[in-house]
Amino acid sequence: MKNKSQVLVWTLYDFANSSYAVIIVAFVFAVFFTDVVCAKEPIGDFYWSLGINISMIASAILNPVFGALADRTSNKKLFLLIFTLLAVIPTALMYFTGAGTILFGLTLFIVSNIGFQTAMTFYDAFISDIAEEKDYNKVSSLGYAVGYLGSLAAVLMVFPLKDNYPLLFVLTAVFFFVFSLPALIFLKEKKIEHPREEINYITYGFTKVFDTVKHINRYKNLRNFLLSYFLYIDSVETIIFFSGIYAGKTLHFGTVELALFFIVVQITAMIGSLIFSKIGDSLGIKRSIVINILFWIAILVFIFFFVDVDSYLNIGGAKIHYFFIAGGFAGTFLGSTQSLSRALMTELTPFEVKTEFFGFYALFDKTSTLLGPLTFGLVSWLTGSQKIAIFSITAFFIAGLWLLKYVKEEKEESIARN
Repeated sequence: MKNKSQVLVWTLYDFANSSYAVIIVAFVFAVFFTDVVCAKEPIGDFYWSLGINISMIASAILNPVFGALADRTSNKKLFLLIFTLLAVIPTALMYFTGAGTILFGLTLFIVSNIGFQTAMTFYDAFISDIAEEKDYNKVSSLGYAVGYLGSLAAVLMVFPLKDNYPLLFVLTAVFFFVFSLPALIFLKEKKIEHPREEINYITYGFTKVFDTVKHINRYKNLRNFLLSYFLYIDSVETIIFFSGIYAGKTLHFGTVELALFFIVVQITAMIGSLIFSKIGDSLGIKRSIVINILFWIAILVFIFFFVDVDSYLNIGGAKIHYFFIAGGFAGTFLGSTQSLSRALMTELTPFEVKTEFFGFYALFDKTSTLLGPLTFGLVSWLTGSQKIAIFSITAFFIAGLWLLKYVKEEKEESIARN
């Protein structure tokens, strides 16, 4: 692998931002907001879901627009810096949140999550700058593995600061920014020469995006992959959002059990990313994604039929809950599904429009989080069973798997457009 130093500083960004994903989005601030800021009022869950939806929709709109601008200006690193700061500064200001600061806390979360989610577009698009095509899968997998190592480090920070969450939010911001610096300083970007002409940067991004949407059918392979990705990653994201809620409400896990569960998932996700780096190279990326989806379906079937409150496996006198076993397998395919998808997207996309299309990749990722959670919540409400709700998510995996068969593992030819 060439440019090993570039790959190293690139992966450190994944290590850095994983602290935000775990501490703010998935675990601590989510609980702090509903339990402390909203005083455990039922409307707190609504406010939190509202914050997620607003930030995801805003990021979904911004991603392709700023992606097109980054392609035009060959300045991904500047946009990466801007949106990183947009995530880090509000995270540090969460130190001042507390009981009753609902609007303040929710605003900080929305702004920081927009920064976090949008920055990933520019981070992902750097793969083809730092690696050769034959190494895309290896580099993508390595990034996710290092990212899950960062997630594990973040979870471990929770234990000594479990009684001082505001300080934990500040340390999360510091962690994020400090480990982002190598990428923000040392990453090298390939420059593309564009005709010298005066353009309006405010309208250029939107115009370019509308043009891409208009001509998306001319990139049929990418279109088919993005539609497939939208469906199967929707299932993965739904499992991420609701695994903790499912464990807490249906299986009655306590805080310590939940923390241990997240540690198991982070470790196995890191291992899975590395394992499928090898498998993807030998079997092909698309085929490896198919294997991942089939295992995801098997995991949900296992949870539906075999995992209950009292489902334990006895090993040498030690009792291990079946959900920990399911979480271990889910973690294995969590990291690999994401890393393989990013590698395939990089492989299919023409170089000169890569950031723009990674913006669409991010758009499909972000908007998919609206469909799956809505389905889960609706099914859970109508049936009164989270087991049925989690099982219903298999439908999105099956639909994504069906669409994936129309994707050819080859790069699209670039289409010149005025």
